[in-house]
Amino acid sequence: FKIELEKYIDYYNTKRIKAKLKMSPVQYRTHFYQAV
Repeated sequence: FKIELEKYIDYYNTKRIKAKLKMSPVQYRTHFYQAV
């Protein structure tokens, strides 16, 4: 299950457009992991 979740998170963070955040998905992922 963990692997599937990681795949989904990777998809969510890299493929989806996050218009509200006004930054690219990769930037968001980097920002998110820095905050954790």
